[in-house]
Amino acid sequence: MNVSEQLLDILKNEGVKHIFGVAGDALNPLVSAIGKQDEIEWVRMKHEGNAAYAAYAQGELNGNLGVCASTVGPGALHLINGLYNAKKERSPVLAITGQVPVEHIGTAYHQEVDLTKVYDDVCEYQAVIRSPEEAPRVILRAIRIAVNEKCVCRIELPADIAKMAAENQDFVHKVFRSNSLTTPSLPELEEAAQLINEAATVSILAGAGCRLAKDEVLRLSNKLKAPITHSLRASDIFDHDTPNVVGLSGLIGNPSGYKGIMDSDLLLMLGTDFPYTDFLPENTKTIQVDIRPENIGGRTSVTTGLHGDIKSTVEQLLPLCDEKQNQTFLDDRQSEFDNWKQSMSKKGNPERDMEPLHPEIFAHLLNDIASEDAIFVVDTGTAAIWSSNFMSFRNERRILGSFNHGSMAVGLPAAIGAQMQYPDREVWAIVGDGAFNMALNDFSTAVEYKLPINLIVLNNSQLGFVKIEMEEAGLAPNLDALHVDNIDFHDFSKLCGGDGLKVDKSKDIASALQKAKISTQPFVINGMVTDGALSLPPKIGLEEITGFGTSKVKEVIKAIGGDKRQWQNLRNEIEAYFD
Repeated sequence: MNVSEQLLDILKNEGVKHIFGVAGDALNPLVSAIGKQDEIEWVRMKHEGNAAYAAYAQGELNGNLGVCASTVGPGALHLINGLYNAKKERSPVLAITGQVPVEHIGTAYHQEVDLTKVYDDVCEYQAVIRSPEEAPRVILRAIRIAVNEKCVCRIELPADIAKMAAENQDFVHKVFRSNSLTTPSLPELEEAAQLINEAATVSILAGAGCRLAKDEVLRLSNKLKAPITHSLRASDIFDHDTPNVVGLSGLIGNPSGYKGIMDSDLLLMLGTDFPYTDFLPENTKTIQVDIRPENIGGRTSVTTGLHGDIKSTVEQLLPLCDEKQNQTFLDDRQSEFDNWKQSMSKKGNPERDMEPLHPEIFAHLLNDIASEDAIFVVDTGTAAIWSSNFMSFRNERRILGSFNHGSMAVGLPAAIGAQMQYPDREVWAIVGDGAFNMALNDFSTAVEYKLPINLIVLNNSQLGFVKIEMEEAGLAPNLDALHVDNIDFHDFSKLCGGDGLKVDKSKDIASALQKAKISTQPFVINGMVTDGALSLPPKIGLEEITGFGTSKVKEVIKAIGGDKRQWQNLRNEIEAYFD
């Protein structure tokens, strides 16, 4: 047994089923070892960055760790962006990178990169192997840290050590995985309960840290008559159909979600590091509960902090809280949320048959057609707006994306990772044309592995979300810089061996979604949508009015000056708004 085979055996023992990567010289011994067994599959990706996104999806979904791999310097550098996404989403991922032979490290050797420096920020721990004797110890340590701290770790395997005889095999053992609970002290809980009992109205801002504590949070909400506003990552925990949920806040939020956390006497932040300080109250008493104490007080002034996991902390807090009788605040927010959902339903009605199409219709109909345990990968950009506003990630549905890192091109590769992990579940990726262009080289990978992923490409030939950002900043959009010159994505899908349809009429959207749903091949819906669809934040203050107004004045001036594209841009926005 060599060191590469020993590493592979350790990964087998930990339940790893896939390694996503691109083969290369330093990894050849590992790839060779994979070829001699059938428990772990080497997934041949076209680009290492996509491999990292696929590994992120598995780390996020399966309660274990995702694994990606690359060879020396250039290949290892390609992994970085996808790994940063895993870091920011707190998904356990192990990156295996090759390295030049030990004797050449530090000599500016061909393809040598100081990967320890490069990976220092993205990795919680780096297992840099310098001898076969230390290999099992540092490999196991990397896995132990990744799964217990939900983070990214890296194993560096120099080309010469990779094929050396393994040592210390007697040290190899099952990785310890902690199921311990963390709870605050009783005095801290009593202090928090006193604040809750003194407050006339309480609201909850819930994040992804509530994933294992949904029932407990709902019990607390019912007892306190507290509306639940949630983060984007928590959309598949506190979905649109869950009692007391009133939606999102932030730039892509809705009025009831915004008012829920801004208008109460006391805010409970549960398992969230919600970053948008402009959408958090300045003078409201706040209790923040988080498993990571360094997060407490990082976004807003906190009256009381509680260090603990949400499930056990809320369980211990519940008996200390008095039940509130007045639920007017909750009822008002729920009424506003119901009205907002009705307005979204009208905007997503396929009878709005303007061409190019309203992107909202795709999300609205997908919500009805997709299975109740479907996995949705929502790419960064306007796809996230339409998905979060027009879909309910209810029951066993899951949502993935780059919600904290905010990187484009997560959709396709994460869908590949998700489908390989759960071959019997529907996987849908909702992506913009700009994001799909970045990653489409691995669509052929989905075909190669016969993965029936479904991609809805919202094709408006524009970086739509960047346009919104420019307008909110008071800038006239640079339409040339924002333009995306697209191929026919549905034909590209067929060229690769998949299937697809171009959809440019509203009446055809539902049938296209149904055809994708039953397809046994990777399927691309090339949705020809308007670039004039607008999304307004739940709070429109003087700054937003000034920015948007200034932008429109500049656009009009450019249009009057002969810029035909600015005229068309204004016309598209007006048509989309009033249709």
